[in-house]
Amino acid sequence: MVILIVGANGYIGTRLIPLLLAEGHEVVAVARRPESIRPSKAKVVQGDLLKKESLEALPKAIDAAYYLVHSMAHKHEDFEALDKQAAENFVSYISTTTCKQVIYLTGLISGKELSKHLRSRLEVETTLKGAKPPLTSLRSGIIIGSGSASFEIIRDLVEKLPIMITPKWVRSLCQPIAVRDILEYLVKVLGHSDCIGQTFDVGGPDILTYKEMLQGYAKVRKLYRLMIPVPLFTPALSSYWLILITSTNYYLARSLIDSVKNNAICSDDRIHKIIPKKCLSYKEAVTRALDKIAADQVESTWKDSWSSAGSGVPEEMEIPKFGCLSMATGIDFTGDPDAVFQSVQQMGDQKGWCYMNWAWRVRGLFDRALGGVGMRKGRRSKGELKAGDVIDFWRVLHVNPEKRQLTLLAEMKLPGEAWLDFKVEKAPKGYRLTQTAIFRPQGLFGRFYWYIFYPVHLIMFPGMLKRLVTPQ
Repeated sequence: MVILIVGANGYIGTRLIPLLLAEGHEVVAVARRPESIRPSKAKVVQGDLLKKESLEALPKAIDAAYYLVHSMAHKHEDFEALDKQAAENFVSYISTTTCKQVIYLTGLISGKELSKHLRSRLEVETTLKGAKPPLTSLRSGIIIGSGSASFEIIRDLVEKLPIMITPKWVRSLCQPIAVRDILEYLVKVLGHSDCIGQTFDVGGPDILTYKEMLQGYAKVRKLYRLMIPVPLFTPALSSYWLILITSTNYYLARSLIDSVKNNAICSDDRIHKIIPKKCLSYKEAVTRALDKIAADQVESTWKDSWSSAGSGVPEEMEIPKFGCLSMATGIDFTGDPDAVFQSVQQMGDQKGWCYMNWAWRVRGLFDRALGGVGMRKGRRSKGELKAGDVIDFWRVLHVNPEKRQLTLLAEMKLPGEAWLDFKVEKAPKGYRLTQTAIFRPQGLFGRFYWYIFYPVHLIMFPGMLKRLVTPQ
């Protein structure tokens, strides 16, 4: 079968592609930035669901499609409109194709008073049902796996806080499911006659409170954590609490907090009769996720999608040619150029930024205080990078190991847009590592910002390059 995937560079899409290829299907992966799709045998096509005209180039001869798109990490007030627009544009396109089934992964709908996030998911589901091909909806509980947003929040809270002040929403019930199991359901409903046109609830075997999930993680890690319930936490305060402790941004945190106020458990078990399988328990899912992290085998993270940047990413992703201020710093060396470029790719997260790490941390704390992503974003892999990966408050725009070039896009809050470009090139007496900082200021304050930090960069950047070319 020819399978189209929109949202192919997201957390689920990245993991679903190899599974479908292994089943012998031909996969067409759609993404706003084709280079963010990990190299595979999938055909990669550029398309933006928020730009209807960009969908005209997508193939018409397809058998099925997966809709794995949501905008909940965008500015809290407008993600509903973005979701609806994307779904409507997709329906217009898919109704002109030979597609026989659309598969949509959404959240559990277990009450009448829905959060904005779940209300948006339900509206998208209703919109997709208006398409010519019939819809198969999988309504999932929170997904537990290495790199998933829910798991990373649980992990950050338990690992960092010996004593937790817990709001009342930790008593809400949920039915978590392992990422391995949700992927298996997504593959098995494809083309299944009993699943076409149907909506299913999918969840793992355990029904737990969020407090029990935190305690369950602590037990797996052999940690003791004291939890003190406080009923005074508002959703806004809970959101700020999450962004201070975890790697999530404010918009995603607010969407998640609004959702967890209600119970999220399966209301029917029809999927078990159609696709019999034993799902992993919560403990097994946590153990498996931790094993993947320890082995540096995290296949994808919730940050892989560009929407995880929130509202801080410029519309123009490429480095502009005009209206920019720049600062180039270089250093010559005679060592192995590939080893130096590998060191460049390993910067950030626990390894740090080679020089004046305290300054990077202060900048991250300042950004976090303003509601930005801060330094806690981490990275998917310790050594490997691909376009779309996150390194602290930077996102990989381009990476080319053959040309030894890495370009990073800033996601911290700035009075403008910023890029960092690293190149390793042949020089008359060996090789040269060049780092170029590019900044497009917004207004007078943007220019003031650039020049006030210019002296710091004169010290910081040469120090970084010297450490990068020095054999460890």
